[in-house]
Amino acid sequence: MPLQNRVTPFGEIVAIEQRGMFMGNRGIIHDPATRTLLPRRWTNKAWIICVCEFRGVRRKVMSRRSWTELFFLDEATALAAGHRPCFYCRRDDAVRFRAAWEQGNGVSRVLARDIDAVLHRERLDRGRKRLYPLAVPTGELPDGAMLQEGAESYLVVQGRPLKWSPAGYRAAPDAIWGPMLLTPPSTLRALAAGYVPVLHPSASQA
Repeated sequence: MPLQNRVTPFGEIVAIEQRGMFMGNRGIIHDPATRTLLPRRWTNKAWIICVCEFRGVRRKVMSRRSWTELFFLDEATALAAGHRPCFYCRRDDAVRFRAAWEQGNGVSRVLARDIDAVLHRERLDRGRKRLYPLAVPTGELPDGAMLQEGAESYLVVQGRPLKWSPAGYRAAPDAIWGPMLLTPPSTLRALAAGYVPVLHPSASQA
């Protein structure tokens, strides 16, 4: 049976077969004795996106009193949930993200904790995922932005929405009605400023 450690674009942590392309964490939120989640869904503001293997080390998932391994379909999914690249195992990507985040948000010389503080305000609303109204048409959103309509989430690529699923993306209607923005606004501005997230291969095939 799969562990409850897969993250959706809504930021929910679910138990599904598909693991995805990236790993990350929000601190220690599991019981290693049972390998099950505790009631809390984060213990610090540094919600990061990591590689699944680093320097040949592969962790035994949720097996010790260390950070809780979470998994994402791709980087766009993780960004939508409110995470950002890790400065340890993905340093080059994290530096690029920070530069785009600074440019997009009109700031300079920010530290990782500064980004985390902004994202934490943007990602949650009374403990639940915060949604935002769209300020521009869907076709003007940068690649990697993610939207919510009803119970579904959509990735924007080249101005058109692709429907998210745990196994990947598939074609969706060219227009979706009344969507809300899942990607935090400061991250959206980083995407618009040129940060290119890693997308699941299905995004180029749908």
